[in-house]
Amino acid sequence: MKQPFSIKEKIGPEHDGVLLRDYLLKEQQLSRRALKAIKFNEGFLYVNDEPKTVRYQLKAGDIVKIMFPPEGISPSLLPEPIPLNIIYEDEHALVINKPPDIPVIPSQKYSTGTIANGVLFHLEQQNLAYTVHTVNRLDRDTSGLLLIAKHRHAHDFFVKMQKEHHIHRRYLAVVHGTLDKDNDVIDAPIGRKEGSIIERCVRPDGKPARTHYKMIKTFSDFTLVAIRLETGRTHQIRVHFSHIGHPLLGDDLYGGSTDRIQRQALHSFELRFIHPFTHQEQCFHAMPPTDIRSLVGDINLQNL
Repeated sequence: MKQPFSIKEKIGPEHDGVLLRDYLLKEQQLSRRALKAIKFNEGFLYVNDEPKTVRYQLKAGDIVKIMFPPEGISPSLLPEPIPLNIIYEDEHALVINKPPDIPVIPSQKYSTGTIANGVLFHLEQQNLAYTVHTVNRLDRDTSGLLLIAKHRHAHDFFVKMQKEHHIHRRYLAVVHGTLDKDNDVIDAPIGRKEGSIIERCVRPDGKPARTHYKMIKTFSDFTLVAIRLETGRTHQIRVHFSHIGHPLLGDDLYGGSTDRIQRQALHSFELRFIHPFTHQEQCFHAMPPTDIRSLVGDINLQNL
């Protein structure tokens, strides 16, 4: 039988007399949606191995166990034994170094063969009653670090952290030409391009978008830049650099040439966050694939 996610904690004197509901909401930071799911969808609350309701008044020394309900899996998401380059894993999260040319989640065009299909297979091999919760997404042709929550409770934490800008990501891109400034911020609103369901563009009525960049290496007709996003709009990096006249190499959707590389030269090389359960800082780096390294040579990620 597949194992649902559970939490087990010993109650300290500071929570003596607190209602179980308040402890779960304030101390364990369960969302009200999660608490409702536990109450009504085959989840369980135990205190000292006895089932209790959320109205139970805690005592110091009590052992609280929260059994989350098994998570439903979309019928369109099928487990597949897809190789995953996992660089970090614990009971709450996965960090994957995604290669180019593979989508993160299924779509009408790519119903199978995605990272999500591979992650679901990986979870099933561990006999976990979990499903796939992507925290950040990368375009099909963008490579690099991808954060995936293994259960709904972790996903709630990560989504909140992302909204509060507590998950930090940096990218490497190879762009056409030489930029005017070594460091700058591209501040230009982004919206959907009229007549297209895929393309985005800079437009006055778009959503605010800010991209910080730093030049790392210059070459005869292209430049390697390190990028930090302040916002996370669809295709933000690609749109912003195209907007200032320096599209990414390989990005033919936004004006880049495919002479040297057959996909947008974009790689998520750094991911950093405070782990919501261990409260320890986590920082991961991933070297770009060979198609980018063949353009720019050796890169010391620690010095960027």
